[in-house]
Amino acid sequence: MRKALVFGIFLATVVGTAADAAGIDSRAYRCADLHNLILAAGFVFISQPAFGDFVVSAPYYCGGGQKLRLRSVPTLDHPECTVNLLRASRSGRAAMMRLGRVPVRRDR
Repeated sequence: MRKALVFGIFLATVVGTAADAAGIDSRAYRCADLHNLILAAGFVFISQPAFGDFVVSAPYYCGGGQKLRLRSVPTLDHPECTVNLLRASRSGRAAMMRLGRVPVRRDR
């Protein structure tokens, strides 16, 4: 009995972690509910193919060389629900390119 309970807890943890790692689909939420989820969690990964990035609730989730940028995602009730997206600032991007962490874009 105890082994079954431990295995059940382990399985729930693994499945829950895998679901969290996969991110969320913003189209399954209303815009206000998506904002509440982001606010409660602090940051959320939106896993849609056209988006595929982290959104945050506040600027203090930005690391060195990052800044907030508004971007819209589709939700149940709005085709363009705005969220805070983390992006490298120009100076931060240049520093990361010097370290070889960001590919250099030649199209500009």
